[in-house]
Amino acid sequence: MKKQLTAALCLNFCMFSGYAMAADDNETIDVALIGGGIMSATLGTFLEELQPDWKINMYERLDHVAEESSNGWNNAGTGHSAFAEMNYTPQRDDGSVDVSRPPKITEAFEITRQFLSYQVLNGVMHDPGSFLNNTPHMSFVWGDDHIDFLRKRYEGMQQSSLYKAMEYSEDPEVIREWAPLMMEGRDPSQKVAATRMEAGTDAEWGEVTRQLISALSEKHDNFSLSTGSEVRDLKRNDDGSWKVTWADLNDNGKEHSINARHVFIGAGGAALPLLQKSGIPEGKIYAGFPVGGQFLVTSNPEIANRHHAKAYGLAASGSPPMSVPHLDSRKLEGQQRILFGPFANFSTKFLKDGSWTDLFGSMTTSNTLPMMKVGLDNFSLVKYLIGQVMLSEDDRFEALKEYYPDAKREDWKLINAGQRVQIIKKDPEKGSVLQFGTEVVASEDGTMSALLGASPGASTAPAIMLGLMERVFPEQLASDQWQGKLKRMIPSYGQKLDGNEQLTNEIRAYTSSVLELGDTQPTAENAKRIEALKARARGQEPGSEQADDADSEDTAETVENV
Repeated sequence: MKKQLTAALCLNFCMFSGYAMAADDNETIDVALIGGGIMSATLGTFLEELQPDWKINMYERLDHVAEESSNGWNNAGTGHSAFAEMNYTPQRDDGSVDVSRPPKITEAFEITRQFLSYQVLNGVMHDPGSFLNNTPHMSFVWGDDHIDFLRKRYEGMQQSSLYKAMEYSEDPEVIREWAPLMMEGRDPSQKVAATRMEAGTDAEWGEVTRQLISALSEKHDNFSLSTGSEVRDLKRNDDGSWKVTWADLNDNGKEHSINARHVFIGAGGAALPLLQKSGIPEGKIYAGFPVGGQFLVTSNPEIANRHHAKAYGLAASGSPPMSVPHLDSRKLEGQQRILFGPFANFSTKFLKDGSWTDLFGSMTTSNTLPMMKVGLDNFSLVKYLIGQVMLSEDDRFEALKEYYPDAKREDWKLINAGQRVQIIKKDPEKGSVLQFGTEVVASEDGTMSALLGASPGASTAPAIMLGLMERVFPEQLASDQWQGKLKRMIPSYGQKLDGNEQLTNEIRAYTSSVLELGDTQPTAENAKRIEALKARARGQEPGSEQADDADSEDTAETVENV
């Protein structure tokens, strides 16, 4: 008990006091993770499972991990599954709706659910309700044209096995049952429509990040976390490794350096400037455009407990995808809340806790002209941002009342959320383009990599990191050792869920059971297979010392069937 208490106290000191567990200068490690957010936490967790003998260091500029984009107050908290986000399904010029993108996002989030389930089953994470809760996802529209769009979207998505459980209604009373606050006080003559997926989730990505990094620090001797440590330079060594120079902000900025065979920059808005410092040619084609977000929030339990959904609307004509309004049920710091937004604001900072010089410092001779061209080509974005900056308190409240007609101003307050840096990328045909979403950038030899961009981001971190490992660690990923472990962690790894309704239902029932979501129940046909998946995740499959001999034959058969 004394040993456990001592370990817990040491961990708390290292995680939350800003103490830097620094390696000696000139030491060589296997992987340097820059940034203490969800991406670095996910990659570190994968690598410690797949290659536990590798030495991994994580560097976080702030005194605590998960304080920027991953923090629950700095993002929408949606488990992005493409169930409700209508910006993922644009309407074509001929009036049809393009539903090709949602399955890719949905499958990516199913990987996230499996990744989190594995961590819970193996004691890496605990108390699923602290970081993921069942919250139905809705798309909500009004007006004939928008209703026609939503109906076509629903019909198109019904062709995929991933959305068979989606409901559609134009009946105000049905929609009132789904989201009473959105219908109370609404003009009864207004035509409305909505879709609903019961299997939606509300996520606290900050808590996910904290639990993952806590387990890495506590359970792995080869992992080291340095908080209050700002990486300031990246230089390639003659042997192909990288010299990482960082400053201890808790020791008057005293600089240290370490050599790393691989570097991953998962530093949110700070990723672009660090990628530029590396000098790799793959990073020279990028620039960044910062956009901040604000939300109206209520913590009044009489209101918050009556809205159990993430209800997404349509962005106004001419506005960018990140402006999609949504009325979200959230669980933050253990309390139910409702957030409405986002409202954009402009800042030259790349991080919420960044510098006003971030944007100007990222401008180089190779990306300044592309940035200017994007500004000219995306005048609607510029106009939108100007309009958002000019919004008054009355304007924001009127926008809220379109989704919650009976809202009272005294129940709501405005909060500043996180900063996002949208990707500006050179394009051989257009010269340059403003790109929404995330993008992995890696050097030709795979020793330097970074993640740029934003949404859906945290929701698809495991899928993004799997894609990164395919590029950065191709030989290891092809090995039997890594393949076997990945299939234990992600039972659907290497398989496609879209078009396989049986496998989709089994995987959803498995993760729903482990994560205590209750959105998909096991059936008589798949119950044994689901238990087999749990046993395999715990290392209790037939042949392991922990397996129950009486169940070995049944378990072997069910795992093989999955």
